[in-house]
Amino acid sequence: LHWNVPMYKPSLNDYVQWTNGVQGWVYFVDKDYITIETNVFPKDEQNIQACSLHRNYRVLVLCYPEQWEQLECIGYRTDKYSEEILSVK
Repeated sequence: LHWNVPMYKPSLNDYVQWTNGVQGWVYFVDKDYITIETNVFPKDEQNIQACSLHRNYRVLVLCYPEQWEQLECIGYRTDKYSEEILSVK
């Protein structure tokens, strides 16, 4: 960790790359962990009928605060429906 560089604090809808190769959208943020959404794929009709709350499956990876220094913010999106990665200012 570099003393003159502030540690990255993940925010909802940031697009991050982890040093272990994982990359995706920050899907959930808490003081104890974040989740990174790495993949989304649609449910079939039978599974939608069984649980209509969500229409997609999501692959989420946990990342704990002691690992946040291993994340690089590549960009962000304006809301959870956007797939466009906007540049970090």
